[in-house]
Amino acid sequence: MSIDLDALTPHPERLAERLASLAEFHDSTRPGWSREVFSESYRASREWVRRQMADAGLDPVVDPAGNIVGRLPGRRGSGPALVTGSHTDTVAQGGRFDGIVGVLTGIEVAQRFRETGTTLEHDLVVVDFLGEEANDFGISCLGSRAVAGVLRPEHLDRVDSTGTRLGDAIERFGLDPHAALRQAWNPGDVHAYVELHVEQGPLLESSGTSIGVVTAIAGIDRILMRFAGRAGHAGTTHMADRHDALVSAAAAVLAVERAGCGAPVHGVATPGCIESSPESMGVITDRARLWAEIRSVDGTWLQGARRQIVDEVAEEAARRGVRFDVEYLTDQDPVPTDELLQDVIGQSADRLGLPWRAVPSGAGHDAAHLARLGPMGMIFVPSQGGLSHCPEEFTAPADIEQGAHVLAGTLATLDQRPVVRSE
Repeated sequence: MSIDLDALTPHPERLAERLASLAEFHDSTRPGWSREVFSESYRASREWVRRQMADAGLDPVVDPAGNIVGRLPGRRGSGPALVTGSHTDTVAQGGRFDGIVGVLTGIEVAQRFRETGTTLEHDLVVVDFLGEEANDFGISCLGSRAVAGVLRPEHLDRVDSTGTRLGDAIERFGLDPHAALRQAWNPGDVHAYVELHVEQGPLLESSGTSIGVVTAIAGIDRILMRFAGRAGHAGTTHMADRHDALVSAAAAVLAVERAGCGAPVHGVATPGCIESSPESMGVITDRARLWAEIRSVDGTWLQGARRQIVDEVAEEAARRGVRFDVEYLTDQDPVPTDELLQDVIGQSADRLGLPWRAVPSGAGHDAAHLARLGPMGMIFVPSQGGLSHCPEEFTAPADIEQGAHVLAGTLATLDQRPVVRSE
């Protein structure tokens, strides 16, 4: 069946209205847009998203892992589905586009298929995955991990800064954490997964390119470093006699930066958070903790950088007489996108006369976990100034509309083609 791609042009006013409406759900006491997982603003937004799916003609349900799953039936009535989506939670004081664009364009594309009388062979499933962003429990992509079968019992035992277990937080949110562990989809459930996302970087805008065809999603290694020194009077303890945990942690910050500065083209390292005690100007710090993160699409570099950081920090701490230990909070390995899906996305952009380029993703995405279930691809649209995870995050409406149009063309093409995961 030939599908008229021009007929699937998204409805710009409706897309803009939904983006503006979802932005209303946020913590108004803080700058920017805060809609963190398990927050009250996030809870309130969930019913709104479910209603938008229903209005678009999807049949939405909330699964035990908290994912909002909307289904548009295809002609076959069963079998593997075309899947798209993203997330609607944000980081603290974040922006209005990261993740949100992928969910709302997925809903818009489904609505355009229905409005134009375009019936796909496969079911089309649009998912708002629960809790993609990193959280105080140290684990991201909660919902997509659950459907991919990689949410583990030990994850539920992780605690946040208040001592609350993740499993308890999930239960307080009205979900069943144990059922979430049994939520995994079968690999045969997914014909292909395609996620539209804002780039969160500067490559597309700086090159004047409309569409990014993602080649790989970066692996993420997170490290928690602990330092135990000896407290003492800040005025009477000689400098040579000190075992200052905070100074060792500060040296570790620079070790993380050095590793990132020595990275290949796409590798970064970030010291994200530091804590120390006692919090007193007059007392030498006896304990400190540092969280750090390294990312790259090159798994070999990731392993080497992690080893470099830990070795350098251990040596520096020993020189200062500070005890050091490390906990590895590895989030995900690098995940390449499917080559066939890359080709289809590029061809869809070509059909619409939109310039595109191949780009890696330095950010993590739900798509990395969906790759376990079937062929996976990602479409990027430009981020103004490359800004993301901040209130200034912005993607122009025209760019979002073009991305939605490419998504529609990609899904329509994949619906007509046998898709075999490329190795």
